[in-house]
Amino acid sequence: MSSRALSIAATGMQAQTLNIDVIANNLANVSTPGFKKSRADFQDLLYQNLRPAGTASSTGEQVPTGIQLGQGTRPVATQRIFAQGDYQYTKNELDVAIEGDGFFQIKQASGDIAYSRGGNFKLNSDGKIVTSDGYSLEPEITIPSDAVSVSIESDGTVSVVQAGQVTPVQIGSIETARFINPAGLRSIGKNLYIETAASGAPVTGAPGADGRGNLSQGFLEMSNVSVVDEMVNMIAAQRAYEINSKAIQTSDDMMQMANNLKR
Repeated sequence: MSSRALSIAATGMQAQTLNIDVIANNLANVSTPGFKKSRADFQDLLYQNLRPAGTASSTGEQVPTGIQLGQGTRPVATQRIFAQGDYQYTKNELDVAIEGDGFFQIKQASGDIAYSRGGNFKLNSDGKIVTSDGYSLEPEITIPSDAVSVSIESDGTVSVVQAGQVTPVQIGSIETARFINPAGLRSIGKNLYIETAASGAPVTGAPGADGRGNLSQGFLEMSNVSVVDEMVNMIAAQRAYEINSKAIQTSDDMMQMANNLKR
């Protein structure tokens, strides 16, 4: 007896295992600022044509439909969903959210530029605006040691009021980048993405221009993961895994019955 059903159902179980892995990662990052959830995408495998459609039958008539047997499924992508996350008002001068499209430019230790939606910035010992891992914004912005307040405008302009002064002084500007296909960016952890051939080249400039979103100081964009949606997806994946395991068990029972036939 053919074991085709065993291998087909096994591909379904493997696919749902990956699906659960993606869902688990989404749930693990439900509180990560700027995190974008992922979705596992699947496609069916090649088909075995046992009887092609349109062939002639034994009586000479054309067969309207054929017989095709699928070989199962496989994962083809983990699609990053760049929908806007909820905003959280923090009152922190160095928390910045992007309202709309765009990414902060982050200079890594290697000097290469990475991109992030996480706007929970900090100051290092030199007064530079950096990420939690110490990577600086690009272009680099340094806050004077005697600054008593920092103002970040919607267009990225950064100004400070220094001790003994009342008039703000502009010290730099935050530039953001946008991509024609942000889903093509490669995640490298630490809330960072890097450019790929699929994402296209970054288009950088002032926030609010050329399709880039405005900045909001004192706000953080939180993860766009919905716990309820992910729990529903998890239940569906669990049931799909279970029914595929039942298909394997049923196929095994059928082969056992065939093996036990008395001659």
